[in-house]
Amino acid sequence: MTQENKEKKSAKAKSAPKKRVTRRAARAEAKPKVSVEKKVQDKKIEPVQNKPRIQELYQSEVRDALIKEFSYKSSMQAPTLDKIVVNIGLGEALTNSRAVESASNDLGLITGQKPIVNRAKKSIANFKLREGMPIGVSVTLRKARMWEFYDRLVASALPRIRDFRGVPRKSFDGRGNYSVGLKEQVIFPEIEYNSVDKFRGLQIVICTTAVNDEEGLRLLELLGMPFVQLENVNAA
Repeated sequence: MTQENKEKKSAKAKSAPKKRVTRRAARAEAKPKVSVEKKVQDKKIEPVQNKPRIQELYQSEVRDALIKEFSYKSSMQAPTLDKIVVNIGLGEALTNSRAVESASNDLGLITGQKPIVNRAKKSIANFKLREGMPIGVSVTLRKARMWEFYDRLVASALPRIRDFRGVPRKSFDGRGNYSVGLKEQVIFPEIEYNSVDKFRGLQIVICTTAVNDEEGLRLLELLGMPFVQLENVNAA
């Protein structure tokens, strides 16, 4: 190789730009590679939580009964519970500043979820109501908490009502959603009778995926909702 070729090669080597190494690439090269098996072993396996009793009942018995009764072509057509909304109206909050706190504590114990405070959207002079003042508290339950609350409502809360003969059948909204009003919050076993400062009524709205009232009624019947018997309705 001649002297001129050597000088050309050295000049090209000097002029060639060096490859830039980023910090991320440097960390990736320095980090030791961990095998897939090692990652699987190190991964923590979370315990599987048991489904609520009513949810298991729906999946094992109720859904199949609805498919057979209404001749659904797919199991996805079978109605189910979508959400449950529980709210307490607080007209007394205009004069009693502790009403919101007391109602929030009761609703939190009943549902197991922190409620939100509903505020007035506009001012009404006749009711001495100003925009932004608290007028109620509410909770929206979904998934496991929804099924657990429904189970406690049907199995323990409603039977504790004095002279209870069943909930009305006509409280549907035309789209399969059912609402029921309760006069006292002490029917729930989570509320201690001696710690209640005042009896407050609450409203429970059970939203379903049913397309009409007939399917919604049948769904809640199979899930154990104690509707008033047809014989008592006719007699009344």
